[in-house]
Amino acid sequence: MSVADIDWEALEGAAVAAMAKAYAPYSKFPVGAAALTEDGRIVSGCNVENASYGLTLCAECSLVSELRMSGGGRLTAFYCVDSTGAVLMPCGRCRQLLYEFHAPGMQLMTGNGILTMEQVLPDAFGPEHLEENT
Repeated sequence: MSVADIDWEALEGAAVAAMAKAYAPYSKFPVGAAALTEDGRIVSGCNVENASYGLTLCAECSLVSELRMSGGGRLTAFYCVDSTGAVLMPCGRCRQLLYEFHAPGMQLMTGNGILTMEQVLPDAFGPEHLEENT
């Protein structure tokens, strides 16, 4: 899928709507994420904090849960925002989570513009490495 085929405004709107549902009473840092699937669905997620901090779920985690609950598939484009609507780059853990479900050529909106999954997580370890060893 080319950059021109992606409705980045729709992804941004879905990410902002997801951010509005975040549960962030401790950090006061609500996050929303949205992604486009290969079959054209938009899935989204928000962060859900927990008083123990370590059990907090990132927006990307709830996005992947929605992906699986709504029929699965692969992600082709991704957008993540904070409470002001500013674009956020997923942390390393979340990049790895997104890598697990990315379609070839997946694109992410970043503070530095649109980058591919391979650019934001070069030399990633993924399911293909486990298959090589079986």
